Amino acid sequence: MSERERPEGERSELENFSIVGETAIGWDAKTAPNETVDEEGRIVPSGGFGIHDPRAPSRRVYEDPEVVAMREEFRAKNGWKAIEICAPHELKRIARIFRRDGYVVVKDLLDTETLERFREGCTRVLRDILAIPGFEGRKYITETGRLPHRYSYGTASASRHMMHDPVWASMIDLPTTTPILTEIMGSPDYFVSGGGGDLALPGAIEMQHLHTDGIDMGANPDVRLDYARSVGLVDIPDDKAFADLDFRTQRLVIERTPPSMTINFVMTDLTWENGPIRQIPGTHATVASPPKPEDEPDWMRFAALVGAPAGSGVFRDHRAWHSGTPNLSKEIRCLPNLEFVPPWHDERHFMKSMPHDIWETLTPHGQQICRHIKQDSGVWPFGAGVMHPLAGGRKAAHKASKEAQRN
Repeated sequence: MSERERPEGERSELENFSIVGETAIGWDAKTAPNETVDEEGRIVPSGGFGIHDPRAPSRRVYEDPEVVAMREEFRAKNGWKAIEICAPHELKRIARIFRRDGYVVVKDLLDTETLERFREGCTRVLRDILAIPGFEGRKYITETGRLPHRYSYGTASASRHMMHDPVWASMIDLPTTTPILTEIMGSPDYFVSGGGGDLALPGAIEMQHLHTDGIDMGANPDVRLDYARSVGLVDIPDDKAFADLDFRTQRLVIERTPPSMTINFVMTDLTWENGPIRQIPGTHATVASPPKPEDEPDWMRFAALVGAPAGSGVFRDHRAWHSGTPNLSKEIRCLPNLEFVPPWHDERHFMKSMPHDIWETLTPHGQQICRHIKQDSGVWPFGAGVMHPLAGGRKAAHKASKEAQRN
């Protein structure tokens, strides 16, 4: 497939858009519904994070009758009737809801200045992702393995993370988030494992399939028990090993020790039509798989976090079922994130995605929790700073970066 010359109008759109407010970005009618591509941009069948939505409209057009009908259905049904939103100081309540549901929404995490800095960073990086013209008349290149008009800041980065970017790094140790993470983890000695986040352009008409961000196989049960016991997450006598516990208590230990979690920061108010994240409560504690898109009941389909305000955050246990929903609006929906793991996480599984110079700008606590992802002084993380929607482009950039530093 060959790239095309981008028309002046599209160049102007890219130069002037913002992730805040209405935009001309998105709604590319030439990108077919459910169209997914491989690492070189070739159209391929459904798979990966591009599992097809059988209920998607037949055209990616804002005023198409099927889109209008979908918009009216979502206006009537989308969102929990009473979403629980906590304030940052409600630490015990936040931790209780997180452990009960597998996620919790907390408002007022970002002040006006910090929110604006994150918005500007998200806009800048998205401009890089969309800079390469699409193939055969399409406005944009679809990200490898994803549904059209959906991108990940993390996987679109040739380093797989955004920890080379000062904006993402500046959110690591906020006065609002650090006490919450400490309460949930039971200790301040957790670690940052990376960061990126999800976004949906206007016209992302497909419902993303329900999925987890990590399957918990129950590894290291005795290590998890010792940790949970030491920080007060469970009340179990010291002479008991994991194998000595009954099944219910074993499940409690596993549930209380998530292997990883995320904060998705909300850049603009999540509405019924702009593609808010949906979360299925309690699924962090199940070993079952999510239903296929065609089998989802309505209560799951419309379980979006409508009402989460700009500046808030969604603290998510990676095991909980979730997905993006259709963006039927004219606004970009961005949820940049940071990812965290507990103190017992295996050090061999960290990626060194943060430049040493960025690490040196962090607070002492920020440096402590990022020490496993920082590169050595004078070594740039392979691929960091290159954004490309296609896996082939990212691999090439990663390889070139590695070879350049060897030479």
